[in-house]
Amino acid sequence: MDMLFSILLFILGMCVGSFLNVCIHRIPMGKSIVFPSSECTNCGEKIRSTDLIPVVSYIMLRGKCRECNNPISIQYPVVELITGLLWLVSFLKYGFTFETVAIIFLITLLIPVAFIDLKYMIIPNGFVITGLIGGIGVVIFHALYRPIIFYDSPLWYAPLIGMISASGILFIIALIGYIIYRNDGAMGMGDVKIFLPIGLILGFKLSLLTLVFSIFLGGITSIFLLLIKKVERKSAIPFGPFIVLSSIIIGLFACEILKYY
Repeated sequence: MDMLFSILLFILGMCVGSFLNVCIHRIPMGKSIVFPSSECTNCGEKIRSTDLIPVVSYIMLRGKCRECNNPISIQYPVVELITGLLWLVSFLKYGFTFETVAIIFLITLLIPVAFIDLKYMIIPNGFVITGLIGGIGVVIFHALYRPIIFYDSPLWYAPLIGMISASGILFIIALIGYIIYRNDGAMGMGDVKIFLPIGLILGFKLSLLTLVFSIFLGGITSIFLLLIKKVERKSAIPFGPFIVLSSIIIGLFACEILKYY
């Protein structure tokens, strides 16, 4: 039963990943994510339903559009595969529990955030609002049914503390960066806002650890890019991908982390 459910969840995750690709492409341009149906980003031709099978279609088409023969971005199968795998890992980690639902929601929310911020240096407010709505659902479950593992506390307001503290600290960092550099290049407000749903879902302890880990990853990556001269000292580097990576890692290993917190 668990094996069958795992396979189905992996396939469903890849299908959702296909939809996330649509979000990544259309949302920054202000386009509808529902209409029109999927089309080639190069020639604009409608994509056949048989060419929309996650990962498989990309392999069968050899990474090229059937109509115009232009290359299809590797992002498409990567996002589909990552989403499917992370959904599967979430279930294997937490089983048939509400924690699985919560972490899958967070993963699905954050994957497009990472790719959009990486490509466009923005985090659309729609993701923040969607995350807050889902986060409120997690808080309600925590308050009315049973404590959520992520919060490490039976108190109903524990996730609210996580939401305020993590985003508040990042806001202060952004403010200091603005004062020093006189622009918003040091830290975007999108980074601050996306920590609202992250803090609400992961709670106080895990969200603060996520913040520290994301700053560490961002710092190490920036230093490495400077050393190999891929960026300059004042170059803007998107922080969203580091927030996303840290959130997913911390969320998946919450039980082990909280034992030593």
